[in-house]
Amino acid sequence: MIIKCDKCFLREWKSSDVPSLVTNANNPSIAANMRDGFPYPYTPEHGEAWINMAGSDDPQHNFAITINNQAVGGIGLAPGNDIERISAELGYWLGENYWGNGITFSAIKGILEYGFNQLELERIFAKPFEHNTASRRVLERNNFIQEGILKKSVIKHNTIYNQALYAITKSVHE
Repeated sequence: MIIKCDKCFLREWKSSDVPSLVTNANNPSIAANMRDGFPYPYTPEHGEAWINMAGSDDPQHNFAITINNQAVGGIGLAPGNDIERISAELGYWLGENYWGNGITFSAIKGILEYGFNQLELERIFAKPFEHNTASRRVLERNNFIQEGILKKSVIKHNTIYNQALYAITKSVHE
């Protein structure tokens, strides 16, 4: 599946993406704002493992953000289960060389269309670190509403941080 966005394409991860994935993901500035499962340093072995895991999705939930068919970032939805099956958590990252060009905004717009229309979700939410103003701003530009601050909810590199809870519902998106 390929999702055409204004400034990029979202598509399935391919084994040929490993070099570009590693080049763009191997950055401490990116890893600092991601879950611990996103390693730094980011090695080819990490890239291969990610692509194998992402390729097992059915339906597809994880996409490469591509420019000129090169993987420059990633975006995905982690669906809830049981009574939360109508919701999914949004996660994304973009290679630093591509920051500030509207690519993340465009990719989020594309994944929202997919999540609401193809996966039939009712709610998509994200929980960036409170201090990650760039991530918060791109969510707000995509009409996400801040629902609250999750005080002292995560630990990264032995420091406890707050998260900002943002969400958008299908009815708001339409």
